Amino acid sequence: MAPVLAQAQGDPLAEVQRTLEAARKQVDVAREALGKDSASDAELSRLRDAVQSAQGDASQAAGALAPQVESLQARLQQLGPVPAEGSEAPDVASQRRELEKSFTGLDAQLKLARLLIVEADQVSTQISGMRRAGFQAQLGERTASVLDGAFWDSLDTELPADMARLAELAGAVRDAAGEVPERIWWLVALGAAGLAALRWWLGRHLVRLAADRVPSGRLRRSFHAVALLTLDTATPVLVLLAIRAVLRDHGAMPEALGPLMVGVAVSLAFGGFVVGLGHALLCTDRPTWRLPPLPDPLARRLRWLPWRLATVLVAAWLADRATAALDASLITVVVLNALVAAALCGVLGVALWRGEQIRRLAARDPDIEMPALPWWLSLLVTAAWATLALSVIGLLLGYIALASFLAKQLAWTLVVLCSAYLVSVFVEDVVSTALGARGDAGENGSRRDQAAVLVSGLVRVLIALASVALLLAPFGEGPEELIGRFGIIRDGVSIGAVTLRPGAVLQAAAVFILTLAGVGLMRRWLFARYLPTTGMDEGMRSSAATLFGYVGFVAAVALALIAVGIGLERVAWIASALSVGIGFGLQAVVQNFVSGLILLAERPVKVGDWVAIGGVEGDIRRINARATEIQMSDHSTLIVPNSEFITKTVRNVTHTNPLGVVSVKLPMPLDTSAEVVREIGLAVFAEHESVLDTPPPAVYLEGITDRSLMFNLTGYVASPRTAYGVRSAVLFTLLERLREAEVTLPGPEVATAAVPPAPPPRPLA
Repeated sequence: MAPVLAQAQGDPLAEVQRTLEAARKQVDVAREALGKDSASDAELSRLRDAVQSAQGDASQAAGALAPQVESLQARLQQLGPVPAEGSEAPDVASQRRELEKSFTGLDAQLKLARLLIVEADQVSTQISGMRRAGFQAQLGERTASVLDGAFWDSLDTELPADMARLAELAGAVRDAAGEVPERIWWLVALGAAGLAALRWWLGRHLVRLAADRVPSGRLRRSFHAVALLTLDTATPVLVLLAIRAVLRDHGAMPEALGPLMVGVAVSLAFGGFVVGLGHALLCTDRPTWRLPPLPDPLARRLRWLPWRLATVLVAAWLADRATAALDASLITVVVLNALVAAALCGVLGVALWRGEQIRRLAARDPDIEMPALPWWLSLLVTAAWATLALSVIGLLLGYIALASFLAKQLAWTLVVLCSAYLVSVFVEDVVSTALGARGDAGENGSRRDQAAVLVSGLVRVLIALASVALLLAPFGEGPEELIGRFGIIRDGVSIGAVTLRPGAVLQAAAVFILTLAGVGLMRRWLFARYLPTTGMDEGMRSSAATLFGYVGFVAAVALALIAVGIGLERVAWIASALSVGIGFGLQAVVQNFVSGLILLAERPVKVGDWVAIGGVEGDIRRINARATEIQMSDHSTLIVPNSEFITKTVRNVTHTNPLGVVSVKLPMPLDTSAEVVREIGLAVFAEHESVLDTPPPAVYLEGITDRSLMFNLTGYVASPRTAYGVRSAVLFTLLERLREAEVTLPGPEVATAAVPPAPPPRPLA
């Protein structure tokens, strides 16, 4: 469709119209074919692909035409309405006519494209319904039982003709191989042997490679499992592709053999995948590298299962392709389906029985560690036994198609669930290694862990959805139907005047995440590198970095909205519409948020200040968007709404002067020498290392009563938080010095008459 858009710039209708006409023809042909009620499943599948292709063309045309229609409409609006009186300027009138003509044509084509999208979706839904109905009818068909002699008599009648067709196909293959020189086949055989040897060598050295090159942790085991799976899947496919390339290069590839070779390649790839999946999960050679919690005896008893299951599944797949290529008789197809069902029932039944034996043995032998089965796994095992029983009963009663379907579906479910488990574990290990905290403590490590859990959870949801789609595939609702049914979403979901497209949403998410990451890096750089060079204190640096984080978050949201196609003017309208709700329901939240911005801007309090509010005192540890955290003297945290700091009286002990005051009230008897007390007090302050020289300590005589002299000893320390401890040390030293100087201490009556100072809060850690 891209060339169409390029040509549409010169002629906006011709090429788009031809594309839409072709899409219309495909939809009409499919609708006409559905009306005959005689289409086979293969024909229905072909019609579905054609309808989905037409729907994709129509969707792409609609996506290309919509911006052009909006642009023309905007230009017409800029010209304004046609003047009611007087004539319009000739150039303006000519431009208006051209714009209206183009707008009318493009708008009609846009409406046609959208109509085709709806019709194609309806036809696709009808095809899916017919395929499901045909599938159900096929499962209900009954033939003669395999225990009935008439069943085998029919096979004796039809089998010679089918064997003749098979011999003819085998002769064509031999003739094609004979046209290739023998030395080429020797080279192919040598290459296959070398590839097998390389597979063996890589398998032996994968453990050392994972241990040396992969980070420590469970990622080494999951990487080893995925590498084994990749090797086992790729090896047979590479050999077959080499054979196919040799036949094609020498012109020996018959036309009828090409699709069969593709089917064989797909079958071998699937078989190699099953074998590799079994090797990766059972890991009998290295039990310590095993991912699922399987006991070693059970893993060893099931080591044969991947090869046997892969052999039966590849044989079943090849049988389906061969019977289709040979146009085999119905009885031959039925017999092959019966053989496949019997083989699958035998393989899966033996595997389930051996698992049950190991579980019973573990119940009697304490040396065998067998974890208890979760309820859902027990339910799956029970359902597997029931499915096998129904398949065997269907074989005996003549419902061969039903029996074959149940056996194949059970094997397919086992492969899908095991694959989903391996992919989930591998993705979780990769995400945890890439985004995990890696031993980092603090807020940064916590955020990395949260991101890892979020991403791995999202990927697991996607894996679960893909698994469900794969499990539904045999029921006529495979991935193609699901993708086709929901393919319209790729063109966007309209919500009012806004169209949300998956690409735009992903782009917006990427812009938001990258912007937040950039803001976080810039915020840390400001706080740790730039702001310390400006002379700001730590509290002001924290406030500036927090404000920058708020502004960066708002900028990230705005850029993400622009990327998704929502203009900021629409955000303004939304904010206006929500203003009433914010005014009533979120009034307190908005008030606290605005108060937090005021605190960060005016800085009446800052991080590190010692404040008193509402009868409590403590250190401000963090100013958040809604509330402020205050650490109390007992190391508890008090959460105070930011509005409290704006609307109430706050005592900030360290706002302008961070110095602490050590004040000691000392009542002495009347006969005490005031000069001696003054000298002793100044000496005690001078001896203490925490008492500052500037401002100098002082001893004041505050008053004389009929009983005592009241002295006030005052010194200064670097922080109010150390004042309490220094005051206690000064008191101890002062009492000792007074006793050494034989200065009489006051009696109980005098001490009681003096007013003791209120003890300051305990120093914070």
